[in-house]
Amino acid sequence: MKLYFNVVRRWWTVLVATALLGLVSWSLGGTEIPVPGFIGGMVSMRVEYFAPLLVIVAVLYCLERRLEAPESTAAVRLRRWDLAAVSLTAFLGHVLGLFVGMDIPRNLMLLLALALLVRQFSNEAAAGGACLLFLLATATLGRYHRPSGQPTGQWWALPLYPPGSLTAWAVTLAIFGCGLLSSGRSRRLR
Repeated sequence: MKLYFNVVRRWWTVLVATALLGLVSWSLGGTEIPVPGFIGGMVSMRVEYFAPLLVIVAVLYCLERRLEAPESTAAVRLRRWDLAAVSLTAFLGHVLGLFVGMDIPRNLMLLLALALLVRQFSNEAAAGGACLLFLLATATLGRYHRPSGQPTGQWWALPLYPPGSLTAWAVTLAIFGCGLLSSGRSRRLR
């Protein structure tokens, strides 16, 4: 089993991606990058806003790598091990969040859930693209300015909420749970 997870699934790539996420968030996290708006113009977002995509791509890469014949005849349910690995990835994100900010693990969990849900109906490439599209949509359409001129986020733009928002955490945990439950029942996640 250990050999299968190291050679076939290559879950070690998630550890490398998580370390890279920490390095990028710590060194370049506050750097603003321009993002083209959907309705014209440009907005700027911090690099750490898009950094969780590194881990999402690594998780999707690992879930895509499988051997159909051995997995369909295996006595061990690999689906459960994959769900445990995805949950461990979220846990590692929380440990990393203690050093780089707690908005990173929240956004990582939200994007993991979105990727797992989209993956049920499509493939890994579409799941990664949906995560990027969601981040771009919240960056460009999720912001508005109050009458006082202070910028704030729309109610649906969870990645823009402050790290201490209990509402954003509760919704993210619910969505993450739905993503795990739907993936656990599907034949796609093995």
